[in-house]
Amino acid sequence: MTKSSNSLDQRTFDKLRRLYIIALSTIALSVIISQILIRTHLSGQESDSTVINVAGRQRMLSQKLTKDIVSLSVESNQTNRILLKDKIKETLHLWELSHHALQNGNDSLGLPKKNSIKVASKFKVLNPVFDTINEASKSIIDKLENNPFLAIESYIVDIEKVKANEDNFLMMMDDIVNQYDLEADEKVEWLRKLELWLTGLTLLILLGEFLFIFWPAAKSVKTTLAELLSAEKRAKKMAFDADELSAAKEKSIRELRALSHAMDDTLLFARILPNGHVLHMGNKFSRLFGFSKFNQSAMFWDVLSIDEQEQMAIEELINKFKKTGWQGEFKATAKNGDAIWLEMAIIPFSPTDEKSELLIIAQEITERKAGQLEIERLTEKSFEEKMNQQKVISSKIIENQEKEQNRIAKDVHDGIGQMLTGLKYNLESIDIKDIDKTASKIEHLKELTANIIKGVRTATFNLTPPELTDHGIVPAITKLTQELARLTGKDIVFFNKTNFSQRLDSLAEINIYRITQEAINNAIKYAESTHILVSLSHSEKMLSIVIDDNGKGFEPEKVKHVKNGDGGMGMTFMRERIKYIEGRLFLTSEKGKGTRVTLNIPLTNT
Repeated sequence: MTKSSNSLDQRTFDKLRRLYIIALSTIALSVIISQILIRTHLSGQESDSTVINVAGRQRMLSQKLTKDIVSLSVESNQTNRILLKDKIKETLHLWELSHHALQNGNDSLGLPKKNSIKVASKFKVLNPVFDTINEASKSIIDKLENNPFLAIESYIVDIEKVKANEDNFLMMMDDIVNQYDLEADEKVEWLRKLELWLTGLTLLILLGEFLFIFWPAAKSVKTTLAELLSAEKRAKKMAFDADELSAAKEKSIRELRALSHAMDDTLLFARILPNGHVLHMGNKFSRLFGFSKFNQSAMFWDVLSIDEQEQMAIEELINKFKKTGWQGEFKATAKNGDAIWLEMAIIPFSPTDEKSELLIIAQEITERKAGQLEIERLTEKSFEEKMNQQKVISSKIIENQEKEQNRIAKDVHDGIGQMLTGLKYNLESIDIKDIDKTASKIEHLKELTANIIKGVRTATFNLTPPELTDHGIVPAITKLTQELARLTGKDIVFFNKTNFSQRLDSLAEINIYRITQEAINNAIKYAESTHILVSLSHSEKMLSIVIDDNGKGFEPEKVKHVKNGDGGMGMTFMRERIKYIEGRLFLTSEKGKGTRVTLNIPLTNT
C-alpha cells in the first residue's frame, strides 16, 4: 500500500511539475520575445529626439549667423568687428558640423547615419543653399582675418549672398524638421500597435494555459487525492494488524526453536536416496522408531510412521523438495502408537558427480511441542495487552493521517481551487478593446497565478520533501526551518555545528525528519514561542539534534500521563519513531523558561 501510494504521489507531482514548467516557460518566452521586439524598436528611436533637436537648432544657428553677419556690416568699431568675426566663426563651425552630422552621423552629437529616403532627398535640395551661405560666411571670415581693417565694401557681396539665401534655408530646414517629426510619430504609432498585438498574444497564451494546463492540473490533483484517501482507508487497519501479529508470532517461534536447540543437543540423523530408500540411519533414530539396520529395502516414510496419511505426507515432502531441500516440523507415529514430533531438515547431497542422496537431520520436539502450547497460553495475555496498546496507537496514527489528508484536500479545494476559479472568471471578463483595464487585469492575473503556485508549493511542502530523498537529512531540515520561518513569521534557525553531511538509511532519515518536524510544530502551536533554534552535531558513533524554543514551557511529567489530545499523542509518536530507529529522546521543560527536545541517534545502526 505504501509503495503504491508513493508511486501515485510521485506520478502526480511529476506531471504537475512538467505542466507548470511548460506554462511558466511559455509565459517567460512570450515576455522575452515581447521585450526583444520592443527594445529593438526603442533602440531605433533613441536618437529621434536628438535628431529633431539638432535639426531645429540649425534654423536658429542660420538666423544667428545671418544676424551677426548683418551686424558686421554696420559696425564701425574695430574691436567689436573682431568680436563679431569670432562669434560668426564659432557659429559657422557648429552650424556646419551639425549640418554634415545630420546627413552622415556623428557619435559625439549622438546622431545616427540612417536618414529616410525623403529626408535624404530634402537635404540634397538644401545642400546648395547651405554651401552658398557657408562659402560666403567663410569668405568674410578669411578676409577679416587677413585684414581686420578691411572696408565693408570688400565683402558686402558675401553679406548679400547670406541674406538672400537665409529665407530659403529656413524654409527647407523647417520642412526637414517636420519630416523628422512625422517619421518619429510613425514609429511611435507602430510601437503602439506592436504593444497591442503582444497584449492580445499574452491573453491568448494565458487562456490556453488555463484551458490545457491549470484547469486539467487542478482536476488531476483532486482525483489523485480522492484515490489516495480511498486506498488509505481500505489498507490501514489490515496493514498495521497483520504486521504486528506477524512480528509477534515470528518472535515466539524463534524463541521456541532456540529453547529446543538448548534442550536437545543430540541429533537424529539418516541418509536416504531421492526415491526414499534408507541407506543409513543413526542409532538414536533407529531406537526411537524401532528400525532394524538389516532391513535394506525399507522406505523412509514407512520407518517414521505407521499412519497412512502421515506416510503419504512424508513421501510428498521428499519428492517435492529432494532438489531444493526443506526444513520444518511434522508429526510421526511410532510402532507402539506413540505420537512423535520431529523438527527435520532435508538437505540434498552429492557424494559423487553421478550419485545423489538426501541427508536427514532431525530433532525430537515432542516435549517441546507440549511446552509450546503452555508457553503460548502464558504469553497470550501479555501479547493481547501489547496488541491492545498498539491498536490505540494505530488508531491515533490513522486519525492523525486522516486529519492531515483532509487538511490537504481542504487546502486544495478552498485555496487552489477557488483561486483557479477566480483566474477563470478574470480571463473571461477581459475586454481586449479596453487597453487600460486589460493591462490592469493582466497584472492581477499574474499575482493570482503566483498565489496559485505558492498554494501548490505549500501543499506539497507538507508531504515528504524532495530534499530528504535527494540530498539527505541536513538539506531537508534546512529547508524545513526556512519554509516554516517564512510561513509563520517566527525566527526559526538551523545550525549545523559539526558540518554533518552523511547520508543515513532512508527509514532513519524520514523518522528523524518527522520527529524534528513534530518538535518544531509543537513549539509553534502550543509553546507560543518566537525563537526556535535547531542545532545538529555528531561524533563518530552518535548524531545529536537539539530543538530549543523560548516558549511558555510545561511540566513534562504531566504530558507522560496524557492519553488523549494532540500534545500527548504527539509525544507518543515521537517516542515510537525514535524507538524504531534505536535512538533516544530527552524532553526538558520548565514553565516560563522554554522547552528543549534532544534526539540521540547511533550512527552505527543507521
